[in-house]
Amino acid sequence: MQSSILRHVVRSGYSRASGPATRIALIRHLSTDKTPSRTALYEFHQKHGGKLVDFAGYWLPVQYNDQSIIKSHLYTRQYGSIFDVSHMLQTYLKGKDVISCFESICTADIKGLRNGTGTLTVFTNSSGGILDDLIVNRVADDVLYVVSNASRKDVDMANISNAVSSFKTNGKDVSVQFLSSDDQSLLAVQGPNAVKTLQKLCSKDLSQLFFMNTTTDTIAGVEGCRITRCGYTGEDGVEISIPSAQAEHIATALLDPTIGNLKMAGLGARDSLRVEAGLCLYGNDIDETTTPVEANLLWLVAKPRRVENNFPGSDKINAQIKNGVTRRRVGFKMDSGAAPARQHVEIYNNEQQKVGEITSGCPSPCLQQNIAMGYIREEYKKLGTEITLKVRDKHYHSAVAKMPFVATHYYQAPK
Repeated sequence: MQSSILRHVVRSGYSRASGPATRIALIRHLSTDKTPSRTALYEFHQKHGGKLVDFAGYWLPVQYNDQSIIKSHLYTRQYGSIFDVSHMLQTYLKGKDVISCFESICTADIKGLRNGTGTLTVFTNSSGGILDDLIVNRVADDVLYVVSNASRKDVDMANISNAVSSFKTNGKDVSVQFLSSDDQSLLAVQGPNAVKTLQKLCSKDLSQLFFMNTTTDTIAGVEGCRITRCGYTGEDGVEISIPSAQAEHIATALLDPTIGNLKMAGLGARDSLRVEAGLCLYGNDIDETTTPVEANLLWLVAKPRRVENNFPGSDKINAQIKNGVTRRRVGFKMDSGAAPARQHVEIYNNEQQKVGEITSGCPSPCLQQNIAMGYIREEYKKLGTEITLKVRDKHYHSAVAKMPFVATHYYQAPK
């Protein structure tokens, strides 16, 4: 559902012919019969002109009345925006054996992380396929904080619970707590002015909170908020885990024009921002049939873990590292005047043979040209390789391009 909705959201969001009512009706038509859950900011979004859609089982804004998706995208890049991402699964794991337990189901070298730092990683299956992508933070030697995808919530909870149960059966010390969005919300504050605005509401010096670092602080008088420097836009920013009862209070404080110029943003801008940044969407660009090697995400498989060869699918992944793969995720830029290439658009070589398929694509507001990513046969992955994309029975010229398409601005620690 998630990938299907976003495909239509972005398609309609860039169409001059379709109005907001048409877009929302289309998305609701694609949604399931199950009544969506509400985040703590449901009424807040309505009050601020959010156009709510059923996304991954939650009512979330696709955009707001004061900005089109394109303008919201550009505003995030120039100034900064706030995204409600409370639909994501937040999890705490605790116990002296928590690191070895979590390493048994993911590809990260958590043992090698310093306390207060985190990393992007993936859950894998026995075939090396990706069950989900997630961020794991090593809060302490015996505490992990994890954020994973809403669309994979049931899969992730089962995967984590099974690992915890197995370890406990063997006398190990580990426990898990899955946070409900009714109790804990998550806000992503992204863009050049994101952290400087948040700083005015915090007591800690956020200049020392580098990319993939996490800490707790009081925000706008609310104690116990977790701040993690990360995001899904390619910009500097943070994700803030806060008590749901205080979510509206903190969102209102962040929007205060006397301390900054942030605006609310929705799913439409979030999707085009992540495509420009070359970031994967689960269900589109990665799934249980794709391995980290094929997805061009080998950096998520930590080198010590490759040597240990003890995570699900490690034999398959190590074999691919040694022997290569037949397909690879790459980026594409299209010529001026070409139609946008969406998910499932076919990729052809100059002999009109099908050599791959697009998984995500959109018009880039920053580059003013259509961009996409997808899987192509290994022999065509080289930068600059010319191909054609078949969009609605017409072939358009394109070429393999470097990702990210737009430079990222992560706040990295000094080397």
